[in-house]
Amino acid sequence: MSIWAALAGGLVGTLILTTGLRAANAANLTRIDLPFLLGTAFTSNRTRAKALGYSAHFVNGQVFALLYYAVFAALGYSSWWLGTVFGLVHGLFAATALVNILLPLIHPRMGTPHTSAPDVALLEPPGFLMLNYGRGTPTVTLAAHLAYGTIVGGFLAWPD
Repeated sequence: MSIWAALAGGLVGTLILTTGLRAANAANLTRIDLPFLLGTAFTSNRTRAKALGYSAHFVNGQVFALLYYAVFAALGYSSWWLGTVFGLVHGLFAATALVNILLPLIHPRMGTPHTSAPDVALLEPPGFLMLNYGRGTPTVTLAAHLAYGTIVGGFLAWPD
């Protein structure tokens, strides 16, 4: 278990997570585009928002991989299945608190459930489990985060 394994796992895991979410979006399983949501926090230009959002999403993937590494190191044990459990917790946190409650608090272009009509918000608030972005969003989000956790855990369990 090394910090380099965590960073490599975070990179591959984020690549799979992001690709899975994007593919689900293209297949009309969900309307969520997490990198775009992140990018629009920095700019109203849609093209720049996507570039910034993907960059921010990959940085966040590395940060979460380091958090996984810290917990694995504290436990003195790592495995792909424990990574899957971490991915489940991570996905539930993202769908219920991080994107639903915390992101609208700091996002300048996202409405809230209390936004009135004259307050024209550019982005719809995600809602609980991000259900405002489609009924398939919770399933897709959890599946992508389970894959992320499994990959990070697998990289960290790889023998030195």
